Amino acid sequence: MASTRLPGKPLAMIGDRPMIVHVLERARAADIGPVVVAVADPELARVVEAAGGTAVLTDPALPSGSDRVWHALATVDPDGRHDVVLNLQGDLPGLAPETLAAALLPLADRAVDIGTLVAPVTEPGEAQADSVVKVACAFPEGAPRAVARALYFSRAAVPWGEGALWHHVGIYAYRRAALARFVALPEAALERREKLEQLRALEAGMIIGCARIGAAPFGVDTPADLERARRMMADVA
Repeated sequence: MASTRLPGKPLAMIGDRPMIVHVLERARAADIGPVVVAVADPELARVVEAAGGTAVLTDPALPSGSDRVWHALATVDPDGRHDVVLNLQGDLPGLAPETLAAALLPLADRAVDIGTLVAPVTEPGEAQADSVVKVACAFPEGAPRAVARALYFSRAAVPWGEGALWHHVGIYAYRRAALARFVALPEAALERREKLEQLRALEAGMIIGCARIGAAPFGVDTPADLERARRMMADVA
């Protein structure tokens, strides 16, 4: 709710529903497990519950979304019945539900700690924008559903040279033990420099696997993004 670029963002109306409800509906449609909305504001919890969802109120002072997911998980599943948790941000109202299942694909390899998603960078402006996080990873040719190991994340256009660039989609599938380890780690030097918390995991030797999707889902960060989302969602309706 305290977003600096778009105050009250989760409750911004898109059509006849707040953005957070659109995302809740997309998560439910994925049908891959129970859906819980971790919130820091009682107002958000009331909206989620009015839409038939499950909300968990967490401490507003938590330092990151990963910490919020960990605390919510401990609240709703204290006995550890679920060994994987998927972290979906609440500002992706146009997300295709099948995208969430794709984030689980890297975890088929028991060596992978965290699964995430990448999409091809298609525009020069996207490659140069520091708001678009890029991933240094390499997919084997001729394997459309292959998984690649993330070697580095950056706001710069990495890797250098000819070839594909990959846009990181900030959806994570954590093994429960990996999430517990991650939130216990101190902030890392490269994490501070790039302002990317996933670098904490890489610096600690954790393995992040990337599954590729056709296009990055559209996120809402600014008033202009919100107006674009409203137009896009109206077209879908």
